[in-house]
Amino acid sequence: MEISYGQAFRRNFLGQSPNWYKGTLLFFLLLNPLLYFFVSPFLAGWLLVAEFIFTLGMALKCYPLLPGGLLALEAIFIGMASAEQVKEELASNLEVLLLLIFMVAGIFFMKQLLLFVFTRLLLSIESKVTLSLAFCFAAAFLSAFLDALTVIAVVISVSLGFYGIYHRVVSDQHADDDSFQDEHIHDETHRATLDKFRAFLRSLMMHAGVGTALGGVMTMVGEPQNLIIAKAAEWDFIGFFLRMAPVTVPVLICGIVTCVLIERFKLFGYGEPLPAKVREILVNYDRQSREQRTRQEWIRLWVQGAIGVWLIVALAFHLAEVGLIGLSVIILATSLCGVTDEHTIGKAFTEALPFTALLAVFFAIVAVIIEQNLFSPLIHFVLQAEPGAQLTWFYVFNGLLSSISDNVFVGSVYINEAKHAFASGAIDARQFELLAVAINTGTNLPSVATPNGQAAFLFLLTSALAPLIRLSYGRMVWMALPYTLVLSLVGLLCIEFTLLPVTDYLLQQGWISQPQF
Repeated sequence: MEISYGQAFRRNFLGQSPNWYKGTLLFFLLLNPLLYFFVSPFLAGWLLVAEFIFTLGMALKCYPLLPGGLLALEAIFIGMASAEQVKEELASNLEVLLLLIFMVAGIFFMKQLLLFVFTRLLLSIESKVTLSLAFCFAAAFLSAFLDALTVIAVVISVSLGFYGIYHRVVSDQHADDDSFQDEHIHDETHRATLDKFRAFLRSLMMHAGVGTALGGVMTMVGEPQNLIIAKAAEWDFIGFFLRMAPVTVPVLICGIVTCVLIERFKLFGYGEPLPAKVREILVNYDRQSREQRTRQEWIRLWVQGAIGVWLIVALAFHLAEVGLIGLSVIILATSLCGVTDEHTIGKAFTEALPFTALLAVFFAIVAVIIEQNLFSPLIHFVLQAEPGAQLTWFYVFNGLLSSISDNVFVGSVYINEAKHAFASGAIDARQFELLAVAINTGTNLPSVATPNGQAAFLFLLTSALAPLIRLSYGRMVWMALPYTLVLSLVGLLCIEFTLLPVTDYLLQQGWISQPQF
């Protein structure tokens, strides 16, 4: 029987999202203009921010670009912000958009090298503690220079590939079947080994995910909000790293120690080693793959390694804007590795563009916050405190919001408010730069608490690998808990006790300069 037009529209609206979610969004869209025109624009603005954070928190129900975009469009249509203000926000953050468009796409063409590195790590190190440290540190190092989503995507690819290899060997599944159903495994011993292998992969994925946060907080290209903050404070690559170091270096050390302890004592679901039977199968497969690798493929790996060196040098010496460096990576990697087809090149942009569009919606919401002065009372309250307490409050507020919402959005909002406070004379240049450190660390460190805060965690949770290794939302939050506690508390202590004296020491030594605004 043919459905009615109304039923067809309801099914089309937000697709496969639950009906309660669709109804909630429609209620938001009806409520906002009524509240704006007949009650209070200020209250309507705050409700819009809460609704937008809700869409970020419900990212597993529907990608936030859709519901968040509808809310932003309505806000502009009813006059909560002007299209001109949104354009100004986008223009002032053009470097961030270029970072997402070109840098992420550029790293796509270096995946062969990254896959090779993580494969060698996985099969060359037998100690689970050492292997966990290697994955965590490698992810941290790469995320300091590359996009965290790309790094975690590579680790997912490695894990998914190895899972498929073992599953096909011990099951009666066809080689072209990627469903990996346990019903195909009839031997109970193999099933028990597979469960251990899943636990092993879960722990490695979580270590790598946390590693992207540990490394991402340290540099201006580690996370998109870092670049927004660096631009507001007018820091270059080295300056950003040094100013964050009083907080990020102790946090990195404590994160590494946490990795060792939870693996050594098998806490929070960690500690499962790679089963010997699985290792034997994977090593044999890797040996065959290396023997079949052609000279042309080896040349590609060496070329990608050289491009990686260029990327690090170009970023360290700020030879160009970050997005333009990413464009240079695309040009070099495609031309020197033989990628000439337009459709193949186009695939590199599929990962970045949805989030780039979502970031544009972020800036539309930021425009509403600016035009409606939504954060003015909160910022006024914080700025009444002593300078040291201001740093703590900014860190805490950023951390709480970033643990349930997207940290790019939170970082954008707070650095804008701090910049306005500086421009109005409420704080001096030195305090503004210290607040920028508190905002950056606050948005990056506590956000590992949930997949809502860390895009890398959300990407992992929604990947094809997550159901195969039984990595649910609740289990991810539980396994991230020790890292959340350690990273958040150590970051807070560093904001309180090490940020000021170490920053003053760096100024005295001439390693960083006085702010020039």
